[in-house]
Amino acid sequence: MGLGKIEIILLIALVITLLFVGGKKLPELARGLGESVKELKKGFRDDDKDETAKPTVKK
Repeated sequence: MGLGKIEIILLIALVITLLFVGGKKLPELARGLGESVKELKKGFRDDDKDETAKPTVKK
């Protein structure tokens, strides 16, 4: 069972990132990316709550 195209692309991207960023900065970069994803998800949840909280006006 070999690697598929997606796995190979991800592996190459990881190696290139490691070369450009360096081993010491990689955990900091990953932490920042994780926080960004968390904030993005929080924003989507807040938008969903805002949409359901709006009162509807019947005419």
